[in-house]
Amino acid sequence: MSQADREKWNLRYREGAYATRKHPSVILRDWLTRVTPESEKPHAIDLACGTGRNALFLARRGWRVTAVDVSEVALERLAATAADEDLEITCRRVDLEAGTERLGDLIGEVACDLACDLACDLACDLAYDLAIIIRYANLPLVGNVVSSLRAGGHLIAEAHLVTEKPVAGPGSTRFRLAPGELREAASGLDIIFGEEGIVEDPDGRQVALAQIVARKPQGA
Repeated sequence: MSQADREKWNLRYREGAYATRKHPSVILRDWLTRVTPESEKPHAIDLACGTGRNALFLARRGWRVTAVDVSEVALERLAATAADEDLEITCRRVDLEAGTERLGDLIGEVACDLACDLACDLACDLAYDLAIIIRYANLPLVGNVVSSLRAGGHLIAEAHLVTEKPVAGPGSTRFRLAPGELREAASGLDIIFGEEGIVEDPDGRQVALAQIVARKPQGA
């Protein structure tokens, strides 16, 4: 992501973008109890978290959360909310589109390049029980995040879908996925739910989405 894109997002958040959107993603809300492991403090990573509506939803339900975004403005606001509520959220500013970024920026100090497709063995205490990628069209990231999950861990992802229908969301196809692309990107996981089509957000907006819930096989 260019410096101009980063500043664009910083400006949008300074001007109050998404400030009224407090609800979690519907797919996360509906599936959370079914993907929560039997551990005292499960660990999730929220990639492209923005101001953190989903990270906050998880943390308020007892999860440890690593929240990742390119915008320091969004992360500062999330960190302030987490501090006010004494929530266990760690914020990391990472450009998820930069091939030179290190996996250590996402999961501690593991020395492994994203450019290597995250092909490394992760120590158990550095792997995640859940990864979420919500409304961020980055197919390489979907495939690469597989290595950051524990065996039996889950990925919940949704992205805006290419459509000719009048829907909310990005106008450019650069930020939308073609049918089938999201499922294909997660081919290293067992897909337990997948849908594509027009849905209605809690705020009443019509959106075209590709959605998946997937599980990393045991022994993978």
